[in-house]
Amino acid sequence: MKRAVNYRPDRATGAFLALLPFAFALVAYFLASEARLAANPADRLMPSFGAFADAIEQFAFTENRRTGEYLLWSDTAISLRRIAIGLGVSVLLCIVVGVPAGFLPVLSRLLGPFVAALSLIPPLAVLPILFIVFGLGELAKVALIVFGVAPFLIRDVALAVQQIPRELIVKAQTLGASTWQMMTLVVFPQVLPRLFDSLRLSLGATWLFLIAAEAIASEGGLGYRIFLVRRFLAMDVILPYVAWITLLAFLMDWGLARLSRRLARWRAIEKGEA
Repeated sequence: MKRAVNYRPDRATGAFLALLPFAFALVAYFLASEARLAANPADRLMPSFGAFADAIEQFAFTENRRTGEYLLWSDTAISLRRIAIGLGVSVLLCIVVGVPAGFLPVLSRLLGPFVAALSLIPPLAVLPILFIVFGLGELAKVALIVFGVAPFLIRDVALAVQQIPRELIVKAQTLGASTWQMMTLVVFPQVLPRLFDSLRLSLGATWLFLIAAEAIASEGGLGYRIFLVRRFLAMDVILPYVAWITLLAFLMDWGLARLSRRLARWRAIEKGEA
């Protein structure tokens, strides 16, 4: 008898299983919405799918009379720009600090406790400080993403460096490699997949920090729009925006996974994914 642990669904079955929970959630929402609207047609908590379509039409495909913009797309561009800058700076710090801190014992002793302490500070707790120091502009929002993501990436990559088999380092030294060559040609390629994994795991927190910053002080962005319309209980706008943010995060995660397989093909081959 074939055990469940040994059963691997084919591609079609896997796609069906992946879509099944989403279909169940949509059906459950439809039934609950219909029941609430039947009891109270003015109910705003669970709008109908028709109301969602109207809101999407208004925000995505109708030019705003005041600004002349298509609000959904302008909000998306603003938020994605902030995330791109924040994650870019975080990755750069991770490479510049995390790899040497994990590889060189002196730097590990010097920076390890400090980075660990930074990673334990709740980023949202320092948001008022960032606004005071950097003002209410773009810099504070990007700084919050960096403060929330960079210490986690640095710490995780440093741990990955320390887990590299010592034999690789010894062989590189035997072949005459310098410290710089070992970090760039041996260590960094080994931890690159881990960096992508850590970056993918931090996407949820990244969006959280962004939306929090945009909700408190901003003049545009997906989080700003959600908190702007909440005063009107506009769930027909809020839920599509939340769904859009989820889709964007999913696409970012998918793109990072593809990029990881391309740049670290050796691991994909090792795992049988190539």
